[in-house]
Amino acid sequence: MIAWSGLGCVALRALTLGVFGGLLITPASAQEMFPSRAIDIVVPLPPGGVADLHARPLAEGLQRILKQPVLVINKPGAAGAIGTDFVAKTPADGYTLLVAMPGFFVIPQIDVLFDRVPGYRVEQFTALARLSADPVVLVVHPARPWASVGELVADAKRRRPGDISYGSAGLYSGLHLPMEMFAAAAQIELLHVPFTGAGPAVTAVIGGHVDAMVSGASPVLAHIRSGSLRPLAVLGDRRLALLPDVPTLKEAGYDAEYPLAVGLVLRKETPKATIQVLHDAVRQVVEAPEFAAALAKLGTSVAYVGADEYLAMWQKDAKVIAGTLRRIGRITK
Repeated sequence: MIAWSGLGCVALRALTLGVFGGLLITPASAQEMFPSRAIDIVVPLPPGGVADLHARPLAEGLQRILKQPVLVINKPGAAGAIGTDFVAKTPADGYTLLVAMPGFFVIPQIDVLFDRVPGYRVEQFTALARLSADPVVLVVHPARPWASVGELVADAKRRRPGDISYGSAGLYSGLHLPMEMFAAAAQIELLHVPFTGAGPAVTAVIGGHVDAMVSGASPVLAHIRSGSLRPLAVLGDRRLALLPDVPTLKEAGYDAEYPLAVGLVLRKETPKATIQVLHDAVRQVVEAPEFAAALAKLGTSVAYVGADEYLAMWQKDAKVIAGTLRRIGRITK
C-alpha cells in the first residue's frame, strides 16, 4: 500500500489538473489560431478572366503572409451564381473567400425581378476589400459620325427611338446595365443587342454590326489604339490613366457611373478577429509592388479600399442597380 504525504497529494492534484485542464484548454486555443489550414479563394467565373487574374497574385501574396496554402478554386456557371451560392453555404470561418464582380449584386435582384427565389442573398456576405475598380469605356465604330458623347446623344434624339444600337455580353450583364444607365441619364432610347459574351460584342462593333457598346478597358484598348474603335467617354469618377484624353460621362454632362469593381467578400457571420487577420493580410498584399505589376498586365491598377468603405460602396451600387433593373423590366428574349 502506498502512503501519500500531504505534499504528494498536492503534487498529484496539480498534475491531474494540468493534464485534464490542458485537454480542456487546447481545443479552445486551437480555435483561436487563424489560419491553421489552407484557405480557398473561390472565383465564380472561368479561369483566365479578370476575376481569376486578380485572385492568383492575391493568393500568392496571402500565402506568403499567412504561412498557409491559399488555393484559387474556379466554380463557374450561371454568370457567377453557382460559385457564389457555393460560398454562401460554406462555414463562416474565414477559410473560404469569394471574388466579387458586379454580377454578385445583380444576380439576386434579377431573381427577384422574375419572381424566383434567389440562390443567395448579398446580405449573407460581408465586405473584405475592393482590389480594383476601372470604369467601363463607351466606344463606337469609327465610321459613325459621333466625335463626342454630346453628338451621339443629339443624334439619338433626332432619330426614331432605338435607331442607334449597342451590343452587350448578354441580358442584364455588366455591359448591359451601364449602357441603360447612360441612356437614362441622357434621356435617349437605344436598341440593345445582346451577345454571348464581351468578345463577340466587341467584334460586332468593330464589324459595324452594332453602333456602340461599353467595355472594360483591357478588351478594347488595342482596338482603340489601332483606330478600329473610337472611345467617347468613361463611366467613372475620373479619367483612365490609359486613356487620358477621354472624358468621363460626368464631364460631358451625364450623371452615370459604372466601375467594373473586383472585390473580396466572405460569409457575414465570420468572427471579427478572423476578418481582421484577413483584412490586414489583403492590405499588405495589394500594397506590394508585385500585385500592382500583376494588375498592370491586365491594363488596370490597384484601387484598394478597406472593408468599411467597400461595404458602403456596394450598398450604394446595389441601390443604383435595383433602380436600373426596375427601369429595364423583364426581358424574356
